[in-house]
Amino acid sequence: MSTGSELTVSAPGRICLFGDHQDFLGLAVIAAAIDRQITIKGTPRDDQVIHIEMPDIDDSDSFNLQDTIPYRGQRDYLRSVVNVLRRQDTCWPHGFDCTIRGTIPINAGVSSSSALVIAWTLFLLAASDRSKTPDSVEIARIGHASEVLEFNEPGGMMDHYTSSLGGIVYIDCHGDITIDRLSIDLHGFVLGDSLEPKDTMGILKQSKADALSGWKLMKDHIEHFDFRTVTLEKAEPFLDDLPKYERNKVYANLVNWDITCQAKNLLTDHVFDSNRLGSLINQHHAMLRDGIGVSTPQIEKMISAAHNAGALGAKVNGSGGGGCMIAYAPGREEEVVEAINDTGGKAEQVNIVRGAHIA
Repeated sequence: MSTGSELTVSAPGRICLFGDHQDFLGLAVIAAAIDRQITIKGTPRDDQVIHIEMPDIDDSDSFNLQDTIPYRGQRDYLRSVVNVLRRQDTCWPHGFDCTIRGTIPINAGVSSSSALVIAWTLFLLAASDRSKTPDSVEIARIGHASEVLEFNEPGGMMDHYTSSLGGIVYIDCHGDITIDRLSIDLHGFVLGDSLEPKDTMGILKQSKADALSGWKLMKDHIEHFDFRTVTLEKAEPFLDDLPKYERNKVYANLVNWDITCQAKNLLTDHVFDSNRLGSLINQHHAMLRDGIGVSTPQIEKMISAAHNAGALGAKVNGSGGGGCMIAYAPGREEEVVEAINDTGGKAEQVNIVRGAHIA
């Protein structure tokens, strides 16, 4: 559908409201796209070469669209999207000179890498010889294949669907993924960056391994054990038989699944209670901190400061182990931003926005 003219696309980062560390277990998440973006601008060339400048990180890349492109290392996403699309018989009438810029904190749990992949997928589909308009769900699936499956990574699909579809989404990752767009108008979120580096893939890999190990061990006690269907009351008598890490993960995931279900009911109820939402966010964070084990002392300082400044709820965001937290503080955003900044973090108010789009 390329017209041979300049092409600009954008895709947002995301915050996770509920369900962190649950999508890869086939459970559900509630996430929201935020107004921190990856933007790609491209000008047509008269050959088949893609040349990319990334001034924010002082990097660049060039390759030919007609070739199978070798990877320069793990997570070489700009090349992997092209390879995934080429396997689907996608072709391009010409190359592009591209510039990629972003306003999403990098390696901070706000999905900068997935937003890049989604924006690049949309760009390449829009620039291709396909006649139909790119579909948001298709873009998400291609993005997940390019970022996660191509490099055998442990992540789920929350980031890709949220960045592609935008708004607030309930993503049920059981079997064939189903998505509900939640139409509620939420505001009052503050994003706080701890400025601590994080090992996203390492954290997710260990979390998934512990949870799946606990799942298998629970099946020795409950034949058809499943996080979705077994209540905490039924599972609790057997938890002490599990090793510490598996026990903590199983307990936290059972509680968090119930919290996510409560949150969906709240967000789809015609009577909305902001205090109830804040309470559920706090309960979710307690499990991420004490059960999953992905908070840090700095994030705890930021969360405490947010509460003291009037936030109704606050939690670690995404994989944790550093990176960002979020606070839900309608009407107290400025005070919460200041309080988080006073701890040594970097905070800013964020708004919920639409998904990936052609500008």
